[in-house]
Amino acid sequence: MRAKSNVILPAGVTLGALGVLGFSYSLPATRLAVAGLDPWFVAFGRALVAGVLAIAYLALSRAPRPSASQIRRLVVVAAGIVIGFPLFTSLALTTQTSAHGAVVIAVLPMSTAIWAVLRASERPPIAFWLASGAGLLAVLAFVATGGGLSGSLSLADVYLLVAVVLCGLGYAEGGALSRELGGARTVCWALVVSLPVTIPVSLYTADFSRADGVVWLSFAYVSLISMFLGFFAWYAGLAAGGVAKIGQIQLAQPVLTLMWSALVLSEPVGWQALATAAVVLVCVVLTQRSRVPSSQKLSDPPAILDPCRSKSRASDAS
Repeated sequence: MRAKSNVILPAGVTLGALGVLGFSYSLPATRLAVAGLDPWFVAFGRALVAGVLAIAYLALSRAPRPSASQIRRLVVVAAGIVIGFPLFTSLALTTQTSAHGAVVIAVLPMSTAIWAVLRASERPPIAFWLASGAGLLAVLAFVATGGGLSGSLSLADVYLLVAVVLCGLGYAEGGALSRELGGARTVCWALVVSLPVTIPVSLYTADFSRADGVVWLSFAYVSLISMFLGFFAWYAGLAAGGVAKIGQIQLAQPVLTLMWSALVLSEPVGWQALATAAVVLVCVVLTQRSRVPSSQKLSDPPAILDPCRSKSRASDAS
């Protein structure tokens, strides 16, 4: 049993890190996209594009339909990652900088861990919470001293906080559901479930009069990577290593986002980034080394790593 666990957890960390790398450019790309497109179109249009790709993927992989109970859980996933987070971050970034938005990303791993307890029945140990809290404090201190946090609470901040709560819910529910459906199929079915909402809103808010090449490239990124391929790796990682534990890898995302903001958007980022990155790296390692109770370890490889197993489980459920 222990040998299997040792194989699974490194895969979860690797997949989770790939997801975080893809997500780290989401806020700068969204900031560029909303400069020429309606923020509602950026949020729902990217889900529409990803939804079309999802239909193609599900058809080519001959994915079995989810059960009624799984569809209800997919609605929760869609509310968090397909609609909630993209919409509220798009609205916030019409007036706030990408660097400011990194404050939200610093809180997201903790939100994910809390939802993992509530929705995925995970019980991380005290050592995990201490390491996670230390990483959160380090990142918050970094964005505060590095210029990412300024001023009083604004409507944009409220949007960002709502986005964090909904996204943490979508991560936790999707990560748990990925153990049954697989990571790729979980996000694809969530996108398909959302189409009755994303199609009409996208058509209603479509206005391309101010869109240029940079805007379209940014929109393509949030559609293909942030809303589609990034979740293939992310949900697979959450399913393999545990929602709460792998979710803490996102502690590195604010630092990466601020670096992208400096390189692409010329938003100032101080020397504190390197020091914070080192602290965050230590905290991430500590969260990954914290012991998980044996009842929470996966006795079998997650479905995303074994599509045949995913199909057979879905058939059994039906």
